[in-house]
Amino acid sequence: MHTQTDSLQYDISLNGDPSADLWNEDLAPAREEDKTWTWQSISGLWVGMVVCVPTYMMAAGLVAEGMSWWQGVLTVLLGNLIVLVPMIAIGHAGTKHGIPFPVLLRSSFGTAGAKLPAMLRGLVACGWFGIQTWVGGSAIYIIVNIMTDNAISGSVIGFLGIDPGQLVCFLLFWALHVVFIAYGTESIRWLETYAAPFLIAMGLALLGWAYFKAGGFGQMLSTPSQFVAGGAREGQFWAVFWPGLTAMVGYWATLALNIPDFTRFARSQKDQFIGQTLGLPLPMALFAFIGVAVTSATVVIYGRAIWDPVELTSQMGGAAVVISLIALILATLTTNLAANVVAPANGFSNLSPSKISFKMGGYLTAGIGIAIMPWKLLESTSAYIFTWLIGYSALLGPVAGIMVADYFVIRKTKLDHHALFRNNGQYSYRNGWNPAALIALVVGILPNLPGFLHVAGAIDTVPAIFKEIYTYAWFVGLLIAAGIYLILMRNSLKPA
Repeated sequence: MHTQTDSLQYDISLNGDPSADLWNEDLAPAREEDKTWTWQSISGLWVGMVVCVPTYMMAAGLVAEGMSWWQGVLTVLLGNLIVLVPMIAIGHAGTKHGIPFPVLLRSSFGTAGAKLPAMLRGLVACGWFGIQTWVGGSAIYIIVNIMTDNAISGSVIGFLGIDPGQLVCFLLFWALHVVFIAYGTESIRWLETYAAPFLIAMGLALLGWAYFKAGGFGQMLSTPSQFVAGGAREGQFWAVFWPGLTAMVGYWATLALNIPDFTRFARSQKDQFIGQTLGLPLPMALFAFIGVAVTSATVVIYGRAIWDPVELTSQMGGAAVVISLIALILATLTTNLAANVVAPANGFSNLSPSKISFKMGGYLTAGIGIAIMPWKLLESTSAYIFTWLIGYSALLGPVAGIMVADYFVIRKTKLDHHALFRNNGQYSYRNGWNPAALIALVVGILPNLPGFLHVAGAIDTVPAIFKEIYTYAWFVGLLIAAGIYLILMRNSLKPA
């Protein structure tokens, strides 16, 4: 017996008349037999994404700005509890309707307009994909050289700017991604589910090693924040807290948009709710704490703070190098596949569904990952590349606001599946574009634009008010865009 989603899948694919430029098997609503993701699967997905080098180092910036270790970890936790709200809200649509992110966007932006925010999300993921692949390849290169007494280091290849060993390690790690792309999202679910316990165990093992090696975690965990009376930054806590909180929210703001790409395969709303609630905030806080605690111990063990886990591995030596190599490869792979492949793969597929499948979209993403030569990107933009990318993610807050307002307030969580795949349905608006969504998107972005350009290095100075607004960029964009969208849509569209 078919469920509602099953019959809609059947009607669209066989008996209906979907527009060729809007439908393919990968974008169609998931069938009941495709909904195999339990809450453990979704928690595993999040643990796989959370455990990576940037998360390990996440609290480092907050501690460097003057926070105590517990203030830094709590800021990470709070930021992730906040972003969990739109994550679950937007994820609801994926589970209920079985549709991916680009198709959900058609409800608010229009059948043609949806391509714009889908590609905005996809392009930033392509940038992150290349960078994370380079980081993973570099970890392999460094550790292999440690194990072989620099056997794979050599002269730089002129036009590339890296040596053959670096290139081979990068391409090997890149090829590993391509294998999982070839086997589709189910292979990614399998990897994330089985990798999660190993990654948690490795994190706790590292924490235990640091504790016993240092005879405790060291001075850093007993050092008060610099904001207390008499401290170096007395009374400046909130000036650091709010930008830090926004950065923590912005870190996963992109995933809050395309989470339906995964929750569409969840067995139930309970599975996606519990899976995300258990898989995101607490593991983020735990691994931020592990980063701070282990780094604190390195001051005692090695006489200096070592924040970079790759550098720490090079200091440890012995069997720990091999184990760390496996953990680093797995951690970077699980993060990159889920966070930076699925969204652009579906986004590219949405551009021309009749010609581009999910796999082809994944291959395009992988190709761009090589074409941008991420080592040159990092070299040329130096320290602010990550600030720029996280800032760019914060600018996508308006998209989240529009999606939540449309799905819960305008649609009351109801969607016409047939109209989502037709150019002459209720979601076609004006030639496929919804002016209300476009206006709300622009108005939501504008207040944050000066601060964003300043942080990205495009302009030297901006009025103080724009710096202050950008401190709350994600919140400002989301709330303004949602409000404008609701005002414009209130009398122009009846609920589905």
